[in-house]
Amino acid sequence: MNQKIPATVITGFLGAGKTTMIRNLLQNAGGRKIALIINEFGDLGVDGDVLKGCGAENCTEDDIIELTNGCICCTVADDFIPTMTKLLERDVRPDHIVIETSGLALPQPLVAAFNWPDIRTQVTVDGVITVVDSAAVAAGRFADDHDAVNAARAEDASLDHDNPIEELFEDQLTCADLIILNKTDLLDAGGIAGVRAEVLSRTHRKPTMIEARNGEVSAAVLLGLGVGTEGDIANRQSHHELEHADGTPHDHDEFDSFVVELAGIDDPAAFIERLKSVIGTHDILRLKGFVDVPGKPMRLQLQAVGSRVDHYFDRAWRPGEARATRLVVIGLHDMDEKAVREAIAALV
Repeated sequence: MNQKIPATVITGFLGAGKTTMIRNLLQNAGGRKIALIINEFGDLGVDGDVLKGCGAENCTEDDIIELTNGCICCTVADDFIPTMTKLLERDVRPDHIVIETSGLALPQPLVAAFNWPDIRTQVTVDGVITVVDSAAVAAGRFADDHDAVNAARAEDASLDHDNPIEELFEDQLTCADLIILNKTDLLDAGGIAGVRAEVLSRTHRKPTMIEARNGEVSAAVLLGLGVGTEGDIANRQSHHELEHADGTPHDHDEFDSFVVELAGIDDPAAFIERLKSVIGTHDILRLKGFVDVPGKPMRLQLQAVGSRVDHYFDRAWRPGEARATRLVVIGLHDMDEKAVREAIAALV
């Protein structure tokens, strides 16, 4: 029997730096032929487009598969299993499979899917890697005001104060074999120590943690963990699994996403500065996409987490490609889509 193909699952909250880390991995994979499966949240395949432009010889565009029909943990049977089956039927099979989950996905159901009969004999989960935005954690984005919550509960025990973002963060940590504390260059030593303590307090398991900046982690560290995580999934249950042991399916009604399409942006620097105000006013969790700058031959990529916005020209517009500005907006379910659309449109 042929040796099982190792698969690495890379998860992490919105904007943690998963795509950048994978891009670095593909460009420094030491000759391994890698197949990449990307699960987007939203209708615009931004991450796949970024990775397809990385030019890695060992991971061509045909080796990059995008799943854009929703959270991968909710569509395992409909999307992931058929995708894996087709991948394994190829004449030239990959040396390694890398799966990037959406920032809103639970990794547990995905890992459990590797126990399906058609897959478990051919593929094993080499490891689950959770990428953490250290700067965001240091700013308290995943910490509640526990005193205020306890006071409210004391006044009205029927109130539900669950924080879906906090639970999701903890679930991704609980499933990890390796935790990457990314963006540590934005913190001092004390800040990094605080993030380490915060992360450790969020999971009963104590996986290895390493620090990184700009998603720069050696392929020798990321690949070859050899854990076989699918065999240990019972010890990594998510909040949903613990709370719905009767089999009640979970959903992602806590989050909404939509695409905003705009014309070209003549002054991208001014647009981005004004965009920060819109993000803060409407509590947008994540914003990502591409900007058309008239007169520029290259496309401007834009990635925002809270008020922090990263942007750079990633590649030239292709011949015949329709130039436009397209942004994916992700927020909680009560986000006012109409108001956000109008606010962003007013910036142009």
